[in-house]
Amino acid sequence: MPRPYGLLRAGFPYLKTLGMRRISNFPIDVAFGKEGRVYILLRADNSPLIRKWHIDDAEMLTDELEAIGSNGTDEGQYTWPVQLISDKDENLFLTDEWLNRITAYSVNGDCLFSWGEQGNDKGQLNRPAGIAFDPSEENVYVVDSLNHRIQKFTRNGKFISTWGEFGDDNAQFNMPWGIEVDEKGDVYVADWRNDRIQKFSSEGEFIWSLGSRGIGTGEFRRPTGIAVDKHGDIYVSDFDNNRIQLFNENKQYVMQFTGDASMSRSARNYMLLNAYPNRIREMSSLDIEKLMRGPKSVRVDDQFRMFVPDFRSYRVQVYQKEAIELTNQELSPEMRAVTLSVV
Repeated sequence: MPRPYGLLRAGFPYLKTLGMRRISNFPIDVAFGKEGRVYILLRADNSPLIRKWHIDDAEMLTDELEAIGSNGTDEGQYTWPVQLISDKDENLFLTDEWLNRITAYSVNGDCLFSWGEQGNDKGQLNRPAGIAFDPSEENVYVVDSLNHRIQKFTRNGKFISTWGEFGDDNAQFNMPWGIEVDEKGDVYVADWRNDRIQKFSSEGEFIWSLGSRGIGTGEFRRPTGIAVDKHGDIYVSDFDNNRIQLFNENKQYVMQFTGDASMSRSARNYMLLNAYPNRIREMSSLDIEKLMRGPKSVRVDDQFRMFVPDFRSYRVQVYQKEAIELTNQELSPEMRAVTLSVV
């Protein structure tokens, strides 16, 4: 669908939390399925896992959650997974920076195929991180992190093209991490050690750069993930600043999210069976409990719900965008100086 002329931003409230310690240790990414299914990629040492969840988190306990794949080096296994995406048929594609390969799974968890080998020649990989489909889902872009470049492949692993090199000029990278492709085919890359976001055409032509190192608005400290919704809004997981920053399609800063988490249903069920942690919680300040700690990525579904893998808090925080799409008759022309007062 075409992007709206403008937005009436009504709010972006916290919606719910998914997961808890032991069930969702070190969540690093999220992918979406059909009928409310959510796939949460976990990066715990020696026990990485893909959990098949449901947005309703309906009374789920550890043994009720399905898992896809397992830890190891064999076909269909993974060791250091980084990012996860799903296609229209709910097949999942996973990057593994230790095995230097991409693995595809069916919705039932069967391994469909894998491809990739270590190296620095065209088509080879050195610590692949982010992955994203092009709009047709026929091809994938892979962030080749330690080769400081982006590579494009068919979904079956046939090399198509590459761009980028080490450095801090435009179209150069220093250990890039996350990647997103919008509905127009433009490519956004979280340039991790350069503390910025870069935007490119589908052919790798540089369009713009956003951000620099710092703690202010529009500044980043190790950005890891990026998402672009159907309105063109840009979301960045600002890892070391423990927040998500939101920008509009013109790179204008809109707002930030630092955390509003509550206890998930599974966490509440667990706590009701354990008197000792209940007493500790009763005696503690809860302000810090709601805050994000190292969000590793950010994803937005087709209902404009934002999912944040809250890496060091073992959970996923979910928010709901509330915005009304405006026509040109409902939004005046741009002004030179703007002051927003409460309506």
